[in-house]
Amino acid sequence: MFQQTPVYDRLVAERGDVPVQVRGEADRIHRDLAQVLRQAPAPQPSTPPSAFEPKQTPRTL
Repeated sequence: MFQQTPVYDRLVAERGDVPVQVRGEADRIHRDLAQVLRQAPAPQPSTPPSAFEPKQTPRTL
């Protein structure tokens, strides 16, 4: 991602490789979320539709 420069090398030595750490945390969160979603129970038919689900288009008679 970044070209190796003396400034970047010094920042990595002082603060750690932040982009690598962020990617690692994003991957961990993605795996955790995927696991939670797999374990989530299916919605019951009597449950009102979520405000975040797309609305159904009206049917013609």
